[in-house]
Amino acid sequence: MLSIAVCDDVVIECCSMARKIREILEEMKMPYIIRQFQNGRELLQASESFDIVFLDIMMCDPDGMKTARIFREKAFDKILIFVSSSREYVFEAYDVEAFQYLLKPVDDRKLKNVLQKAILKTENRSQEFIIVSKERQKKKLFLDDIYYFEIKGRMIDVHGAEGIFTYYEQIGELEKKLRDKGFFRCHKSYLINLKYVDVYNRQEVILENGEEIMIAKRRYEEFCQEVLKVMRKNGGIL
Repeated sequence: MLSIAVCDDVVIECCSMARKIREILEEMKMPYIIRQFQNGRELLQASESFDIVFLDIMMCDPDGMKTARIFREKAFDKILIFVSSSREYVFEAYDVEAFQYLLKPVDDRKLKNVLQKAILKTENRSQEFIIVSKERQKKKLFLDDIYYFEIKGRMIDVHGAEGIFTYYEQIGELEKKLRDKGFFRCHKSYLINLKYVDVYNRQEVILENGEEIMIAKRRYEEFCQEVLKVMRKNGGIL
């Protein structure tokens, strides 16, 4: 089910945007949930993990751009669409990797086109997952939502879009499960999702969310080969 947030401090405009989105999704016969927020603080405090966020820029503190920067820190892989009555912040939108910048009043055909493209992007995400056990419970973890695994003795911390999840598993078994799934053990303590590699050198990897991961010297050459494979697979021109 598609989860969408609309954030605008002008109640009438927030309701109008949510209504238009609802009409488009119903025409597409797509199951959805839409939540409305009247300020950035409410959006950031929400417990849900939204697939697509429509965010007004011209809001009171925090404004839309500040809200977007904080939002990106915990959900950098989600789709962010700015809505504004001004072109002034178009270039700043690139800094927070906005998917689109819509000018008010938003044209209905433009909105439909942008929403359809955003939905297509969410659908292209891998649906592969692993099942892990903790305290007699089973949890499903989607591989695309995992940035890296951190090994701490017999415990493993899963760092992902929704925070950190800790469970017990032998790292050797985990490596077998994720073989050929785009993960690489670049250090004895780290198994990373190569999809999220942004910058790397012989000492470290910097992921797209800004986290720095060490690379073992003896694993650097193999790491380079594997990360290039993933980049090509994901459309990189190398």
